[in-house]
Amino acid sequence: MSKKIKVAIIGSGNIGTDLMIKIMRTSKVLEMGAFVGIDPESDGLKRAARKGVSTTYEGIKGFCELPVWNEIDIVFDATSAAAHQRHSGICVAAGKVMIDLTPAAIGPYVVPVINGAEHLDKMNVNMVTCGGQATIPLVAAVSSVAQVHYAEIVASIASKSAGPGTRANIDEFTETTAKGLEVVGGATKGKAIIVLNPAEPPMIMRDTIFTLSEGADEEDIEAAIADMVCRVQVYVPGYRLKQNVQFERFGSNNPVHIPGLGKFEGIKSSIFLEVEGAAHYLPAYAGNLDIMTSAALATAENIARSRLLKEAV
Repeated sequence: MSKKIKVAIIGSGNIGTDLMIKIMRTSKVLEMGAFVGIDPESDGLKRAARKGVSTTYEGIKGFCELPVWNEIDIVFDATSAAAHQRHSGICVAAGKVMIDLTPAAIGPYVVPVINGAEHLDKMNVNMVTCGGQATIPLVAAVSSVAQVHYAEIVASIASKSAGPGTRANIDEFTETTAKGLEVVGGATKGKAIIVLNPAEPPMIMRDTIFTLSEGADEEDIEAAIADMVCRVQVYVPGYRLKQNVQFERFGSNNPVHIPGLGKFEGIKSSIFLEVEGAAHYLPAYAGNLDIMTSAALATAENIARSRLLKEAV
């Protein structure tokens, strides 16, 4: 396809800047049209201006006044859950698709490797959270071969990779991720925990996933997980298991009790994951941010290809 869909990014911080660089370096169907922030001294805005991208430091108001406004079809929002409510109302009313990188969750949750082709006609899609993008695929992998009664994830990220937006949305992070484990991952009950690790040098993103399931044996679960890791690596090359999956069986003699669900007999799977960033703009340890921008890019490209194919018919 020679034609490209023009996009804009609201939020000129680390996530927005990394996403802009990814689009400009790698995308064959997306073209940067505008970069929007609120800090005139933002490094991201300065980089965008040097690359010839239309910019504004007057937020959504300035974005609406840019000459390129009417040419934009897709808008990424990398601000905050509260700000996204307003941004989405304005952009959707103007016919622009919103790719939401905040935990606002106005639209359906999208994890590209699982349901990336299911919401191509929606005007607002939500990228869950960084912890969700990393862990939901592996819960979904177990769900593909077994019934997952409970899934719990612990996302540990470097404190330096958690900016003001992340810190302001901790509650939304845990709630949105837990719900994503259920809605997209297939778990009956989900729970999420985030840890900001102040270690120096900063540690790479690491996630621990626990599932309690029945209906499949260890070999089936392990094979499903390995296959899913390979599929995620297509758009996040630094996504990998730290060690082999660990299993523990619970029978009638030693059942485990799940709060709200009762006694459980089956298999507990413990999955240990790390995500290394591609270091396009962010440091490699910030895999939590890289997986969000990579997932958002993959989602927007799916939507763009769908639109371009319809136009070509």
